[in-house]
Amino acid sequence: MTERVTHRPAAGFFRGPARQGGRIDRRTALRVAGGGAVGLLTAPALLSCAEEPITEPDVLVAQEFSARSDAAAATAAITLDPARTAALTTIAAERTAHADALRTEIDRAIGVYGDGTTPAVRTPAPTTTPAPAAPPSIDGLRDQLTASQRAAADLAVTQSGYRAGLLASISAACAVHVGVLLA
Repeated sequence: MTERVTHRPAAGFFRGPARQGGRIDRRTALRVAGGGAVGLLTAPALLSCAEEPITEPDVLVAQEFSARSDAAAATAAITLDPARTAALTTIAAERTAHADALRTEIDRAIGVYGDGTTPAVRTPAPTTTPAPAAPPSIDGLRDQLTASQRAAADLAVTQSGYRAGLLASISAACAVHVGVLLA
């Protein structure tokens, strides 16, 4: 009895390199094709997870500008009513703090790179503090703060999380300025 010799090794034994003589065996071709198909299916999913560049201004920029305008108006109103210097100084300081908190949130939302720089597409901070053309009367400042309070409250209901809380807090502070400090 003669044993038959085959060129195929038994299962589980090394069969040699996949490429022999410039040819690719069927298993290797299927692996490459399968890996490519998985790559084609996962690439769009991974790209959709990437953050989109910020092209629209942040909704908080108008609130920041309003806060800086209110602070400048309160400071200017001191010249018309020196008896309310303490209240107007408090309003100016708090509205400046509101503007700074809003700017911090805008910058946080845009993001900061590891080296501390921000993306090129950035909503710039106001370079100058807006100053009223003439010092506003107390009634004019009261109307301006009431408008700021209403705008912050209206925007707060469209936001969520920290932003909603920040805007609600600003709205409440403006209401206190009008109802208590300028009463």
